[in-house]
Amino acid sequence: MRRAIFPGTFDPFTIGHYSVVQRTLTFMDEVVIGIGINENKNTYFPIEKRVEMIRKFYKDEPRIKVESYDCLTIDFARQVDAQFIVRGIRTVKDFEYEETIADINRKLAGIETILLFTEPELTCVSSTIVRELLGYNKDISMFIPKGMEM
Repeated sequence: MRRAIFPGTFDPFTIGHYSVVQRTLTFMDEVVIGIGINENKNTYFPIEKRVEMIRKFYKDEPRIKVESYDCLTIDFARQVDAQFIVRGIRTVKDFEYEETIADINRKLAGIETILLFTEPELTCVSSTIVRELLGYNKDISMFIPKGMEM
């Protein structure tokens, strides 16, 4: 079974994240959405709420699991028996950062990282911008997957 983790903060889970998951399912048997606990990030939604929202959204998709973790991503990958890490790339800056992390992960754990470039119409979508809109009570429905409850 080919299993990949898709790690992130997902605060909140956006249409960009959804796109990466859907595209990953075309070449993986299972995707584990790993919600990392990062003490250095100020989050809008508590970790429990993010796990609940994403699990509820994917409740009818047996090939998707949702877990939180508070260790190195490569250790989480080992815990769930994932052979791959999938990451979405929006910009050159994202690519440079992810390339370095992918090299380290390969050296430390032998795990490969698959980089999926964001669809052009989604490059402007980020959780940071969506959080800011939420802070101003703006409608974010166009930036989150249809059917996701906040």
